Amino acid sequence: MKKHTSTISKLFTAMLLAALISSCVPTSQLSYFNDIDQLEKPLANPKIQKTIAPFDRLYIRVLSTDLQTRQIFDVPEEARYSTERTSIMGYQVDESGNIVFPFVGKINVASLTLSDAGTKIQNALKDYVANAEVVIKYIDNQVSVLGEVQNQGVFSFTQDKLNIYEALALGGGLTRYGNRKNIILIRQEGDKIMHHKLNLADSKIAGKDFYYILPNDVIVVEPLKSVSTSYPNVTYQSILSTITTLIAILVLYFNVTR
Repeated sequence: MKKHTSTISKLFTAMLLAALISSCVPTSQLSYFNDIDQLEKPLANPKIQKTIAPFDRLYIRVLSTDLQTRQIFDVPEEARYSTERTSIMGYQVDESGNIVFPFVGKINVASLTLSDAGTKIQNALKDYVANAEVVIKYIDNQVSVLGEVQNQGVFSFTQDKLNIYEALALGGGLTRYGNRKNIILIRQEGDKIMHHKLNLADSKIAGKDFYYILPNDVIVVEPLKSVSTSYPNVTYQSILSTITTLIAILVLYFNVTR
């Protein structure tokens, strides 16, 4: 009997240790900015302006002191939105990089910044409008957030600068299973689909490429390989599973040794 008791004790200890080890994850994998104490000065990251690409949607407004010009080119306030009232009406950039503008016709804006595109449109309007200014913005910007976040989905944003943390916040932030050191950013660059790995635990990420999100980016949060014991419900589940397995083994053991 003592031999049985000793064997059972060893089995229980071994299984409990195995459960604890398998459910442990270093705190460094669960924290942001692990090396923040090593930062000696603020980081600078001037965002490179996005250039206009095919299938972008642009809000374009012509400003002028001339009433007739405003009536021709300006969209009335009540008509600026779609019938669903969910998005602003805009100009669609076609696959060749053109927009079709009233009176002027096609204007190619591909690979231009918003500022350059505004200047090009303004120059094209000189024969029709004097002393006019052009306001141009991106509309219907979207980012897809997938994986270990609270709410997966496609989210719209209006900010000119949206960083990786703000993008993840649109999805409710990472779940307890999200690996902060393994965030995948998928971005179309020209005719290529590129995959970039980001480490949110790196305090210097703000000074690196891909810190800022571009429209139509896809962010995928990969899961941790195991779950930290710092989460009580996960620990209880592991212990319960261990006890259940132990009971099954003990029943089998006593049946065999009878």
